[in-house]
Amino acid sequence: MTWDILNIIGTIAFAISGAFIAREEDYDLLGVYVLGFTTAFGGGLVRNLLIGLPIENIWKQENIFEIAFLGITIVFFLPNIWIGRLKKWVVFFDAIGLAAFAIQGANYAVSIEAPLIVVIMAATMTGAGGGMIRDIFAGRKPMIFHSEIYALWAAFAGIAIGLGAIRGPYATFFLLIVIVFLRMISVYFNWNLPHKHTK
Repeated sequence: MTWDILNIIGTIAFAISGAFIAREEDYDLLGVYVLGFTTAFGGGLVRNLLIGLPIENIWKQENIFEIAFLGITIVFFLPNIWIGRLKKWVVFFDAIGLAAFAIQGANYAVSIEAPLIVVIMAATMTGAGGGMIRDIFAGRKPMIFHSEIYALWAAFAGIAIGLGAIRGPYATFFLLIVIVFLRMISVYFNWNLPHKHTK
């Protein structure tokens, strides 16, 4: 049940964030749906490829597709003035997707008794997959490579789960809230990992 709930949370959050980005880039109706669905299910595809789940499982989630469709549709029909005011919510929904899929990837890696480094990698790539695909499709530099601390929070989920510090659904959802909070404050305070400037 925890897996299913995380999957729903992550998919919907990324669908909405993808639709917001598409609106910012002035995409037409088709473009909004394409970017929304790509963001929503791109993370799942990365997850399944990374941790060995069948790819076809993605297409068997009819209810989630319908919910994602509804979320994207609502974003598309929001008045333009609302999009400007709600721009900060893109980061919030992206943070939710990042956290949910990072925890999923880490949990699965632990379930197959993978070593800690693999758990961390699974959490990082699974959590950042949807956002990375979204940014590439939108012609933007992926946040995983440059934005306020991003992938590190997904790796944090992998460390916490890989070390056995998180057990049970309540602890899992507490970790999700913590990761979302850390991602949001890193944006608010503009925290960044060290950069090596060449100019």
